[in-house]
Amino acid sequence: MRKFITSSAEETEAVAEKLAGTLKGNEIIAMFGGLGAGKTAFTRGLARGLGICEGVSSPTFALVNEYNGKFNLYHFDMYRVSSWDDLYSTGFFDYLDNGIMIIEWSENIREFLPQNHITVTISPLDENTREIIIEGSDDILSV
Repeated sequence: MRKFITSSAEETEAVAEKLAGTLKGNEIIAMFGGLGAGKTAFTRGLARGLGICEGVSSPTFALVNEYNGKFNLYHFDMYRVSSWDDLYSTGFFDYLDNGIMIIEWSENIREFLPQNHITVTISPLDENTREIIIEGSDDILSV
């Protein structure tokens, strides 16, 4: 487990960019944190670390955004998912082992996450400060 304290969206992105350098291309990153915690900022940094130059935005209505870089990156939003049928309808299972999956609102699919996923928990400490806890990969210990 690694814990980071960031004081801006840019610092949150920098933590994720460092994490991207440890990835091998088929990880599942489950993000936990409330509205406005910084999950999309974290995803922007991860994408930048994977060489993705296009703009990253929350896939709230699309459910999944796909980006191409060093590895394919699939950015899911599970805010409206509340059952296995909902999850299945997103195409989630078709993306497994085809790239890196980063999932916002993983709280809603906790029971369906593969055992070997990486967990990123983002907690606001005040308006700009975030605590980021990353668990689930030995490689992140060197981030």
